[in-house]
Amino acid sequence: MRRQNHIKSHSAVPMPAECWLNSQALNKAGNDAIFSWYAKYKNAVLGGHNAINATVGSLLEDDGSLAINRAALKAVKMSEDVEFASYAPLKGLPSYLDLSISLALGHERSNLEDLGLHMTSIATPGGSGALYLTAANLIESGQKVLLRDRHWAPYAGFIAGCNLKMETWPLLPSSPSETPFFDQSGFEQSLQSLREKQSKILVWLNDPAHNPTGLSMTPSGRRACLESMVTSALSSENVGHTLVIDAAYTMYAEEPHGWAETIREAIHQGMPWPENLLVCFAVSLSKSHTVYGLRTGALVSIHPEMEAVKRLETVFGVTGRSTWSAAPRIAQHAMSVLHENEESGSHWSTERDRLKAMLDERRNTLLQSCQNYGIELNPTHDGFFAWLESKDSVEIATKCAKHHVYVVPLEHGIRIGLCSLRASDCDLFASVLSQFIG
Repeated sequence: MRRQNHIKSHSAVPMPAECWLNSQALNKAGNDAIFSWYAKYKNAVLGGHNAINATVGSLLEDDGSLAINRAALKAVKMSEDVEFASYAPLKGLPSYLDLSISLALGHERSNLEDLGLHMTSIATPGGSGALYLTAANLIESGQKVLLRDRHWAPYAGFIAGCNLKMETWPLLPSSPSETPFFDQSGFEQSLQSLREKQSKILVWLNDPAHNPTGLSMTPSGRRACLESMVTSALSSENVGHTLVIDAAYTMYAEEPHGWAETIREAIHQGMPWPENLLVCFAVSLSKSHTVYGLRTGALVSIHPEMEAVKRLETVFGVTGRSTWSAAPRIAQHAMSVLHENEESGSHWSTERDRLKAMLDERRNTLLQSCQNYGIELNPTHDGFFAWLESKDSVEIATKCAKHHVYVVPLEHGIRIGLCSLRASDCDLFASVLSQFIG
């Protein structure tokens, strides 16, 4: 619509739309770094260049097409029309809620149930919806969410959108440690600081297959983290403690259900479970079932008291109703049917194993190539990404782009998308990168 000459303007020139936007909205600016650098790669390809893509966060085949778990796709296509068109129940399809608990806990589910733990699940639009439920309900407005200092960038937006702040602890210990991939000292210092100031503590921990580094904690690291949470909760009985495992990439890890194993082992060995400790899993089907666009996830909560998890189920359900109404139905239905059938479930596992093997080959090849060129990446074990620590990430990425090698520069470093980087390109990739670091 063309601006009309008779509209009166103010003497001071405001930012566009400023008169409508609230104070929080005014701070929302810029393009997502991942998508903007992917666009640069696409433009290079359109320009006829043989470009190398390490930008996107979706798993691609070596030919650049989206990698799709054919078993999951078949399950969607076999669904009846009504499953595409109908609403799901507000809390999710019962069969899907049951499946999501099994996806979170794996073979340890029955063991944990036998130990007296109760579980509940709420369907969400992706893992992002699960994280939102925790931010909206498990911490007070204005308080700080605790997470590692290297994390998925959109966390900041989720947190700010719920009028919360961030507190971080280091991704890695600064000195030799029995838990080399978990800074227990830094974590405990942060817990102590927060429980002295806040009525609730909410921890977001993306593990295993951390985004953006590919780091996975060891069993000793998981146990240390859990024990730190238990000790903190026992020392402050009036402070609610919640540990949220962001399990978005867990199905591509060597220990996909390592956290469930750690919890079971700790309880077997006498670990007390404080009444004020809650453990949650933010489940996402986007990566595990390659249904990114169907926006299907779940928030799984576990606690020894049935009344507690039932209360959470109600609260989370009401929150979802007033935020997104109901999570999309089709993948809830299709994946439930998929995993109820032994043959189709086995087909999904075979497909998942193929995709994991492709990621493993790319990671191993990249690590060897980087070693050949003297590039020291952060520890990286599983999942979609690797990470190069750097204070000059934008400068390095810009120089690499001039050689048609595309990465994602983020605060503190460069994210390398193994999910899109072909193994055959790793040597050239490392060769170009090595020219601009050090």
